[in-house]
Amino acid sequence: MRPSQHYFAHPRYLHGMTLLEVMVALFIFAVTGTAIMKSASEHLIGVGQIEDITFATWVANNRLTQLHIDNTWPVKNKKKGEQEMAGRKWYWRQQVTKTSDNDMVQVEVSVGLDEQLQTTVTSVSTFIAKQAK
Repeated sequence: MRPSQHYFAHPRYLHGMTLLEVMVALFIFAVTGTAIMKSASEHLIGVGQIEDITFATWVANNRLTQLHIDNTWPVKNKKKGEQEMAGRKWYWRQQVTKTSDNDMVQVEVSVGLDEQLQTTVTSVSTFIAKQAK
């Protein structure tokens, strides 16, 4: 037997971790676990926000497409409406702004989840020209 093997095989060196070592290890695991949970929850919140923005953009684009299809002039200002998408009711409001060209307006559609649109999820705008008859 080599001396180094005999040294570590002695009963005096075969005990477990001290209480301080265990507490330090638990502290490290607790801090690591907290950081992982915080990161995961922030990721899930971000995914939910991206989902809301995506659906709200689809609602706004649907409204703007409807305006292009309807082809009515002049485009009504401050018109409001709602649309069901992804199991939720989305509320939209269109704002018409005049441009330097009298035959063209800018239309901005704001979309949110509350009927008063106190907080909007997204806004999309486009230009609509008066169609020649």
